[in-house]
Amino acid sequence: MKINKLRLVFLSGIMAAYMTSCSVQHNTVKSTKSTPAPAKGQVKSNNTSKPKEPALITKPVTTNQVEETFRTNLPEIKREFRGAWIASVANINWPSRNDLTVDQQKAEAINMLDMLKENNFNAVIFQVRPSADALYTSNIEPWSYFLTGETGRAPYPNYDPLQFWIDESHKRGLELHVWLNPYRAHHTNGGTVSSLSMVNKLSDIVVRLKNGMYWFDPANPKTQGHVSNIVKDIVKRYDIDAVHFDDYFYPYATYNKGRDFPDDISWNEYLRNGGNLSRADWRRDNVNKFVERIYKEIHAEKNYVKFGISPFGIWKPGYPEGIVGSSQYDELYADAKLWLNKGWVDYFSPQLYWPIDSKGQSFGALLNWWKSENIMNRHLWPGLNTVDIKVADRPAEIKNQIEMSRQILGNDVGEIHWSIAGLTKSEAMLPILKNGPYKEKALMPKTPWIKNEPLEMPTLFIADNKSFIQASWSIKNSKDVFQWVLFKQYNGVWETEIVTLDNLSREIPKFKEGKTLNAVAIKAIDRLGNESDYMAKKIK
Repeated sequence: MKINKLRLVFLSGIMAAYMTSCSVQHNTVKSTKSTPAPAKGQVKSNNTSKPKEPALITKPVTTNQVEETFRTNLPEIKREFRGAWIASVANINWPSRNDLTVDQQKAEAINMLDMLKENNFNAVIFQVRPSADALYTSNIEPWSYFLTGETGRAPYPNYDPLQFWIDESHKRGLELHVWLNPYRAHHTNGGTVSSLSMVNKLSDIVVRLKNGMYWFDPANPKTQGHVSNIVKDIVKRYDIDAVHFDDYFYPYATYNKGRDFPDDISWNEYLRNGGNLSRADWRRDNVNKFVERIYKEIHAEKNYVKFGISPFGIWKPGYPEGIVGSSQYDELYADAKLWLNKGWVDYFSPQLYWPIDSKGQSFGALLNWWKSENIMNRHLWPGLNTVDIKVADRPAEIKNQIEMSRQILGNDVGEIHWSIAGLTKSEAMLPILKNGPYKEKALMPKTPWIKNEPLEMPTLFIADNKSFIQASWSIKNSKDVFQWVLFKQYNGVWETEIVTLDNLSREIPKFKEGKTLNAVAIKAIDRLGNESDYMAKKIK
């Protein structure tokens, strides 16, 4: 996101103009690709009667003007990750069909984002590569069948869906995480395999499974290089907040009707080169090296872009005691515990899709176990089955799971909802969240292992009017800012408001519900959750 620096400069003769004025004209700001011109604050006189006292205008703080600012104890800002998955594969969530017009696609996206913003979510996990295809402009892989109904066909009129989602998410103060499936080459719902499909373009590293899907061979170095290039390309060209993988590594056994994954060629090549691991350990080693590589390459390109993985919720049966079910370690060859132990993720979202009182897959027992394995103190934000968790009262269950997560995880709390459809499928879901655990907006938890440095203090300007004050703010390095927090004090009690990046001023009533405005403060927040010091000013 390119943000022009904004400077608010008041004319030196403004006090003289105020001697014959009783109203304040709002500052107007024009921004261009070059350095912006100073904004002009003007005072117009609408009254020819006896001159009134000038309105109070405060200027940026200097060493000679410290009396204009003051120090105080501001309330703590609530922090919690609140995300929702938006799946494009098989047109599960967006677009709802693969024959929508561009305007219809955009309208669906905006409706989803507005709904998330209005219900105090703060992140979107958007699937941009469901099966070796692209819902963005790519020179590496073809346009997705799920977008236009034909692999390789661009939308018409042409636009970049990912860029659109990024822009519209950030306008609403939402993070945008790009969700990629690293190894799936073609989905059974993805139409016929055409000449433009990566199944044909990279046929030497793709295998066909018994259910009709095609899969990249995770052991082949060419697979790892190809996916690495895709991730780096997206991170380099787009202003994203995170890269996200889900639970598909080696495929589930049912995909191949219980038969072993067909990787004889790469396995025999490994043996010829002196490999001595068991086949299962060799497969896990392939995925382990790949996960570590992706984590390091993302941060080498842009250190503020996070990397998250949402693995199957059970590592192995018996971990912890009493847990039964599938083993991602043995079936998907995904040693997710190792990735968490090593800190090869910035956030980790095990899919805990079972009820709290499930005997064999207890939500609380599994979350506590994953917490005990989080020795590098990465973000641990469980995935919740908001769509169809098997309980009588699904909204109440999801609310209870959020509250249980808060108790277990403490300050670094969050969750991701599978999927956005689950938030609207039940009429009670959104109201019970908005009136309960999501009643207040929340900032992202901090990510101190990437960056733990405060931003510089912003500058706060106050223009006084009869019934309201006009608060405006700016900061020298605006490119570092993702959000603002505006504080307003009425009758000695502070109120907080999270403000999106493009809002740089606000009319604030002097009187509200019988209370009087005492002070205003502002602080900046970067995209890793770091805060600036605040500037506060009293209102006379």
